[in-house]
Amino acid sequence: METQPRRTLVLGGTRSGKSAHAEGLLRGDTPVDYLATARRDPGDTEWSARIAEHVARRPAHWRTVEVPGTADLANHLRETHPHSPPVLVDDIATWLTGALDDTGWDRAACPRAARAELVAAVAACRARLVLVSAEVGLGVVPSTSAGRLFRDELGALNADLAEQCDEVLLLVAGIPLRLR
Repeated sequence: METQPRRTLVLGGTRSGKSAHAEGLLRGDTPVDYLATARRDPGDTEWSARIAEHVARRPAHWRTVEVPGTADLANHLRETHPHSPPVLVDDIATWLTGALDDTGWDRAACPRAARAELVAAVAACRARLVLVSAEVGLGVVPSTSAGRLFRDELGALNADLAEQCDEVLLLVAGIPLRLR
């Protein structure tokens, strides 16, 4: 008999279907804590529309918890216990963007401590956990320093998170590929 993974990392490119697939892993009558990492910007209507699209897709019995600060996500994961509802984090790349915003996108001030804290919190999470993250290392080398910093940091963070997960999936054109 196959056991359900305790921690799953769902990776994929832009509009690959990674969020919808991750949500499908937890569908059912069970409540889910949906941890949204996006920082809202009332002046960005396109970003607000993307957030609204994600919200509309979730079942009504799921609880959305906005965790826009770098420590907010780690704190929530550490507070789980074996009887906590499953947790879905969407998404790690957006969390990292906020962490880089907080450090001014300075390579020397990179949020390595926040990254280590998040990885430790994922390892300590006692609830069923599904993480969503972008896979950005398959394309060209970005032409800007900020682009290279983001790609490098997200690649390292994804690798660290994958070490903590018993299941790792990569979505390509909406098709999930099991890596672990």
